[in-house]
Amino acid sequence: RMIGESAKDVWLSTFHSFCARFLRREIEATELYQKNFVIYDSGDSQTVIKNCIKELNLDEKQYAPAAIQNRISNAKNLLQGPRAFEKEAGDFFEQKVADVYRLYAKKLRENNALDFDDLLMISVILLEEHEDIREKYQNRFRYILVDEYQDTNGAQYRLTKRLAEQHHNLCVVGD
Repeated sequence: RMIGESAKDVWLSTFHSFCARFLRREIEATELYQKNFVIYDSGDSQTVIKNCIKELNLDEKQYAPAAIQNRISNAKNLLQGPRAFEKEAGDFFEQKVADVYRLYAKKLRENNALDFDDLLMISVILLEEHEDIREKYQNRFRYILVDEYQDTNGAQYRLTKRLAEQHHNLCVVGD
């Protein structure tokens, strides 16, 4: 109320909720997803990964779903899609994780679903590959504040960097 009507233009959120809001407006530029996408939580994602492991005839004891989920999450936070991950897979285990990742990504697309890591990765990709979208949001967010900056990962850093690169009005707070 003290700020007035312009307060409606402020986006105050976590990285993930920011990206979900952003993607509800812009995801169709990917030509892979619709705006009515669903977001899978960790349990949903693990269920899909378990199904992928079964479909690929892998042993769950040797290829623990939680370990594979963690490896895929790390790849996404490094902005590696299935192909990029596969190119860097160094050993047999990593090759099998790449197979699961590829099938997992396919199943998510078929269900118009994103996991939490996709929210960040796809947002960064859209900002980096679509100049019109990048400029629109750079102009929209002239001032950016990131709290708990010490907890940011690579994808969050790239998102912040892309949004702030036009006006350079970025303030970060951390321990």
